[in-house]
Amino acid sequence: MKRLFGTDGMRGEAGVFPLDIATIRTVGASLAQRLKQKLGRAPLIVIGRDTRESGEWVEQALVAGLTGVGAESKSAGVITTPGVAFLARTLPADAGVVISASHNAYRDNGIKIFAPSARKLDEETERLIETDVFAQRESLPNHNDHSLENVTEDIGEAADLRSRYLDFLANQIGKELSLRGLRLVLDCANGAASDLAPQLFERLGADVTTINNNPDGRNINLGCGSLHTEALQSEVVKQKASLGVAFDGDADRALFVDANGRLVNGDSSLWILARYLHARHMLTDNTVVATVMSNIGLELALRSQGIRLVRTDVGDKYVLEELLRLGASLGGEQSGHIIFPHLSLAGDGLITTLSLLRAITEENKELHKLTEGFQVFPQILVNVQVKVKRPFADVPAIQKTAREIETVLGSEGRLLLRYSGTEPLARVMIEGKHQVEIEKYAAELAGAIQQTLGA
Repeated sequence: MKRLFGTDGMRGEAGVFPLDIATIRTVGASLAQRLKQKLGRAPLIVIGRDTRESGEWVEQALVAGLTGVGAESKSAGVITTPGVAFLARTLPADAGVVISASHNAYRDNGIKIFAPSARKLDEETERLIETDVFAQRESLPNHNDHSLENVTEDIGEAADLRSRYLDFLANQIGKELSLRGLRLVLDCANGAASDLAPQLFERLGADVTTINNNPDGRNINLGCGSLHTEALQSEVVKQKASLGVAFDGDADRALFVDANGRLVNGDSSLWILARYLHARHMLTDNTVVATVMSNIGLELALRSQGIRLVRTDVGDKYVLEELLRLGASLGGEQSGHIIFPHLSLAGDGLITTLSLLRAITEENKELHKLTEGFQVFPQILVNVQVKVKRPFADVPAIQKTAREIETVLGSEGRLLLRYSGTEPLARVMIEGKHQVEIEKYAAELAGAIQQTLGA
């Protein structure tokens, strides 16, 4: 059976399996039924969506499935992914469902399900939902019902739910944080943060300029937000702002721009936040969790401060699992997805921004000053098309070349060799002090892969 749920929920082109109306209905019905069996009662589900034009009908299909088996649903309307996770935890609800494809283009959409803890739904329940979906398709192979009852959104209830989340951010995460005198530029990616972000930072006293906050259903992530920061970098310099913030479509991640227009990515954010927490004895076990994609420069910089970097596979799901296993207090990805488990188990771009602004104001330093001490090492990534994905350890020529390169790199370089999860590609990533050297090593290893496994 093909898996529908990946590390970040179920995602695809809106209107095409598994994001077609019939399948979404089945997902809703299955989720409600599985929860009903566990709880012994009808479950309550809170739902939110981003600004894609497909969001409303996807939500209507989901609600039809949920209510068809007796579940109760509440809609927060357009809200960030971590906003739904917060509501699932605090209402409390029995699950939270986000309708979003995050940083993807508008044609895509997705379904992400949170447990009441704000962790993503457990894999066992995801597999059961997948079983129900494929059983439905087998029993009704030609079923392609596109009809939908018009579900009227309770505008007042949705506004109240969003206000609860905004109050939490301002009154708890932003408690005693004054942003008076700070000029911020926010790029909301024409997504879920378009209304929430400017409200939040203005409420805390900042002078806010907002760009890309006029969603039309099709412009989410389009040449803007955390994927395309050029306009934000230009606007920060033009406005002579203290810093800029770039969110993605569902605002679970944030990247920053300093007053000079320079991009500050997730690795730099981890460096700033780790030192801030470490200086205040708030960095549990002096440990930061990141993924295999974080630059070795971050690892070396943290080590110089007596801080350990623990790496996981790519994906915030794996970062969170490791954070909880270690009891650590800070983790994240180079993409700007940062997690503070004591504040929220979901990565939250707004919480990340508030935390960074707290470091800036308490340290009384500009953003570019706080990034000092972290040197980004040159990196090269080479893709090699392969005929078969044999374990690299089973290919002597590849193993020999990789070991020789790792020996030369020593503690001041890094080699990561892995297969693409979706394409017939081997990925060679090398970091080191000198660009020319790592290009040479990458070419050598790519050549060994091409000779032994190449298409």
